[in-house]
Parts: sequence; C-alpha cells; structure tokens
Amino acid sequence: MCPGRGAGAVSRAPAIVRLLERQPYVPVWRAMQRFTDARDAQTSDELWVVEHDPVFTLGQAGKPEHVLAPGDIPVVQVDRGGQVTYHGPGQLVVYPLLDLVRLGIGVRDYVCRIEQAIIDTLGDWNIEAVRRDGAPGVYVNEAKIAALGIRVRRGRTFHGLAFNLAMDLEPFRRINPCGYADLQVVSLADLGGPSSPAAVTPALLGHLAAQFGLALDSGPAPPLPGTE
Repeated sequence: MCPGRGAGAVSRAPAIVRLLERQPYVPVWRAMQRFTDARDAQTSDELWVVEHDPVFTLGQAGKPEHVLAPGDIPVVQVDRGGQVTYHGPGQLVVYPLLDLVRLGIGVRDYVCRIEQAIIDTLGDWNIEAVRRDGAPGVYVNEAKIAALGIRVRRGRTFHGLAFNLAMDLEPFRRINPCGYADLQVVSLADLGGPSSPAAVTPALLGHLAAQFGLALDSGPAPPLPGTE
C-alpha cells in the first residue's frame, strides 16, 4: 500500500529546479542519461520541467502492437519502464533526477510519492483523484490524467511524470495508452482546473518537494545534445 496524504519526508535536501520550456524529446532524454551517468554521491538532485513536441515513447519492454496508428507523430523506443504514451503541447512533464539511496527511499515508495504529489496538486483545485492497482499513474473518474514512466540506475532516477493540463487528446486514440486498450484520458482544463503551466507548475513542484523532503532552488536549463 502507498502512504497516505502528508506522508512525505521531513528533512530538507537541496534540489535544483531547471525549466526547459518546450523541447524535442530525444535531446532531453539524452541529457538525462548523461546527467545520471556522470553524477556521484555529492551531486545535488534536480527536477527538470519541460513541455515536449509531439512524440510517442515506447518503454523498454513495450509492445509495438500498442502503437495503433502513429501517423505523422514519431515513435521513440526509450529506456524507461512501461508501455507506450504520448507527450505533446499542453502537457506538463517533470523529470525527478533523485538519488534514492541518499533519500532513503525504495522504488515502490518513490512511485507512490510521485502519485501522491499529483493527487495533492489536483486537490488544490478540489479535484478528487486516485491511484489504480497495477496501473501506475493518477486517475479522475476512471480517466487517466497523469502517467508515470521511470528508470532507476545505480539508485538514481530519471524519466518521470506527464500531467495533462490542456492538450489535444486525439493522439491518445492512436495508441493503447500505457498498454490498455480503450483507456480514457483527460486533461486538467476539462475538469475545470487551470490550463496554464504557470499556475500548475509551482503547485506540483511544491507537493513533490514535500513528498521527497526537498529544498528547491532554481537553476539554468541544462545543456542539451546538439545545442551546446
């Protein structure tokens, strides 16, 4: 079972927030890999916030048959867990780059805390959200509003969460989202919540900080391969 509301850590470890704005998927993915491979026990944790150009990503054990009709949207095979999902404009993506060993958190607890941060964020707008056993992510009225796809390497995390704010949901009909046929998806704006990342990002980062016991500070966007 996951911990309930308010089960976050109490100590405060430093973490840097980096706002990447809108970016293509692959350079950000490669930068995450590079950061994770290069970090050591003294490297500060980071949270990368980004909006991606349209892309379908298929997890390392993902089944291609869950990509039904991608059309003009590229499909990228990646090294996270999970099946296929869609990233695109109007979706808030956060990549927590955390040292779980240093934080004293296991992988299951890590997933639970991310889900709880999203649930608490939705609660800020009086939207009741839940988990679903065996299907990581966050749901409102049986529709998925946030997806999780993670990778842990040497106790350090990359990849992360995708939170639908105000997006064209049509591309989700071109796939079996997260490997589930006919899974319904929804955006925050459809539920009466804000559509602007400027409104939602501080709330979500605050709840992530509370869950993981982080003291957040801002930093510049990371260098991305091909732009340095």
